[in-house]
Amino acid sequence: MNVLMLAPEPFFQPRGTPISVYFRLQALSDLGHSVDLITYPLGKDVAFPGLRIRRVPNALGLRTIKIGPSWPKIPLDAMLAARAVGGLLRRRYDVVFSHEEAAFFGVPLAALFGVPHIYDMHSSLPQQLGNFEFSRSSLLKRIFTGLEDEVLKRSRSIIVICKDLHDYVIGKGFGEKAVFLQNFMDFNDFADAPTDPETVSAIRRETAPNGEKIIFYAGNFEPYQGIPLLVEAMARVREKAVLLILGGSRAEHEAEGRRAEGLGARGRIRFVEKVPPQDVPRYLAAADVLVSPRVSGTNTPLKIYSFLKSGKPMVATRLYTHTQVLSDDIAVLAPAEPGGFAAGLDFALASSEARERAAEAKRRADAEWIYPRYLEKITRALNKAVGRG
Repeated sequence: MNVLMLAPEPFFQPRGTPISVYFRLQALSDLGHSVDLITYPLGKDVAFPGLRIRRVPNALGLRTIKIGPSWPKIPLDAMLAARAVGGLLRRRYDVVFSHEEAAFFGVPLAALFGVPHIYDMHSSLPQQLGNFEFSRSSLLKRIFTGLEDEVLKRSRSIIVICKDLHDYVIGKGFGEKAVFLQNFMDFNDFADAPTDPETVSAIRRETAPNGEKIIFYAGNFEPYQGIPLLVEAMARVREKAVLLILGGSRAEHEAEGRRAEGLGARGRIRFVEKVPPQDVPRYLAAADVLVSPRVSGTNTPLKIYSFLKSGKPMVATRLYTHTQVLSDDIAVLAPAEPGGFAAGLDFALASSEARERAAEAKRRADAEWIYPRYLEKITRALNKAVGRG
């Protein structure tokens, strides 16, 4: 098939939806499809057979684009829509494949040109307004809800990435269109060789020079991620351990460093700014315990799947964002408050039961979250869109 993909993201950058887009592209390429990707001006080009990347101009001179809703996305999305029109005028496509809010214009353009539409639903867009503290306007939320309902109604196929979204789409009456495709792929799945033991040892020596155990967090510093909770919990951990935080900016590190200092825990926390995606598995391999301290939202974090595959004990907040995938037999689920989360960390650091749960998690992940199943789900979404099966 010839696919026109619309991704309102800085692609490629190692963060949530762009990582998901990356593996959608890899799967489509491996299945023999051709993709024209229209995306934002920022990001690093990637190469797959059959892929062509078309970027909108950086008319605003942007250097960064924040995660979630933001005002600069409005002109960027307008230019993305214009470029999509140009693509549809020049070439015949078998399907339009829209991510996130690109579906707002992807749906009418697909209808105008007589092309089936796939909606890749990474989150509920009205919910994003609150999760990212963009707006509390009830009017704006109603507008987004109406637009989202129209997208669900007029799309032929809808990819949903977590149980919450699956249930949401079913509740809206469009369950027959849904393909439940968890974002369980990560770059370690395609590594050419095992993680270099010398590099892992070097990370451990630098992070924990006195032989402490390492607690590892990877991700951004958006409010829903719960970094303040994690830092406050770390100040209460009794076991001999340090916290390694990978991601975020220098300013964000300084702010959380001041918080840790006020709690008397600054010496127990190490910060590392963003690294290439292929380097993350090295840090993960160096860790003893992995954490996801999210405090809000309902989407399952992408990192959960790579954490489960690692065989390392994981501590996560006992909230629906996690319990859609995690349970007490494969992870340590802790309250979303400092004392309870600290107790979960101590248990994961010292308990053989936590290690047994991690081993069970890896067994399940190795059986369930595999690339052939991912390819099968992508094929199912395409077939629903074009009316096959």
